[in-house]
Amino acid sequence: MLLTPAVAKKTKKTTESDRDYWVAVAYRMAQPVLENMAKGELQKNMQTEFSPSFDNRNRKVVYMETFGRLMAGIAPWLSLTNDDGSPEAAMRSQLRQWALASYKNSVDPASPDYLCWGVAGQNLVDAAYIAESFIRGYDQLWVPLDTLTKQRYIKEFQKLRTIEPPYTNWLLFSSVIESFLAKAAGRGAYDDFRVMMTIRKMEEWYVGDGWFSDGPSFAFDYYSSYVFHPMYLETLQNMIDARANTRIDYGKYYDRQLLRAQKYSIILERFISPEGTFPVFGRSIPYRMAALQPLAMLAWQQKLPKELSNAQVRSALTAVMHRMYDHNDNFNSGGYLTIGFCGSQPDVADWYTNNGSLYMTSLSLMPLGLPADHPFWTSEAEPWTQVKAWNGKPFPKDHHWADNIQTKDKW
Repeated sequence: MLLTPAVAKKTKKTTESDRDYWVAVAYRMAQPVLENMAKGELQKNMQTEFSPSFDNRNRKVVYMETFGRLMAGIAPWLSLTNDDGSPEAAMRSQLRQWALASYKNSVDPASPDYLCWGVAGQNLVDAAYIAESFIRGYDQLWVPLDTLTKQRYIKEFQKLRTIEPPYTNWLLFSSVIESFLAKAAGRGAYDDFRVMMTIRKMEEWYVGDGWFSDGPSFAFDYYSSYVFHPMYLETLQNMIDARANTRIDYGKYYDRQLLRAQKYSIILERFISPEGTFPVFGRSIPYRMAALQPLAMLAWQQKLPKELSNAQVRSALTAVMHRMYDHNDNFNSGGYLTIGFCGSQPDVADWYTNNGSLYMTSLSLMPLGLPADHPFWTSEAEPWTQVKAWNGKPFPKDHHWADNIQTKDKW
């Protein structure tokens, strides 16, 4: 078994499992946010940070970004309900309790932590991540909410139709919200056109080998990770779950999009170096490990391609976490994420970046939604592709993936 020096050193010094480490990372990110928001004190107590080039939008968007993006990442974990008396179960139960109270406060106009719904175009983005958290934790995070809170969410989501999305990946923020409404509230609650148009555009903007163009112009960045693959898959799955009767055969579209996401995940796994790093390029660099979201999502959904084993994906993602979080100042004195990629690096921020934006990195934690006895966690560690390649060991070839599933829509 080949391990990087950092992982080998860790193995000698401690019996901490990979899952224990992931849980510690997740709890460290979530606790300051959810404990405060559950009490209606996030906006009072959060230590915020904004890009040196931050624009003139309402700065209260930071709180919606923090909550929505964090919950989209940890929703699968909080959806586990087995109580085995372990420290993890206690942490998870506490976080779930805080999360449910936070969901309620975020749409309660009487709460100090009522979020700034509809005050800026940015709200469309982060409302989509809140909707995504409900999608990923439907039975444990959406279903238990009281009727009034659910009605408030439906109303707030519908009001966001006044925000016109740019002709980019933003179309998916609309489609995720509308398709969630289709699943949770039924036919009359969602805007069919916003879903159908987005699906058409995703098919037009797919350029091959797992990559999407961000609108008419291709951009070499990680938005295929941040938005395209996860939100397109979820839009299609929501419409399947809603049993929507439209001109699109959602099942065939979903099957094809899953294959695209699997090809892209193969690429992401190959990006991870033997040292547990991956290439830093494109905009939104401070989103950190959100660049690996599709790999984490498919692992959680047990839909990894045959080329990737549970053990090699877990080993690779764990190595990146150690490299990113162990020795750098990623959190401020209040426990909130700082702007940067691997530590505090404010100069890599974009004009829209605040430290709420950074909770996108939690999206890499989705495999925590698999129980502790799942093979993803129990399989012996395996070297990932670049470890094999750079140590003179056999490793699989890569090849072009042909997008050849045919769809027949009803016209």
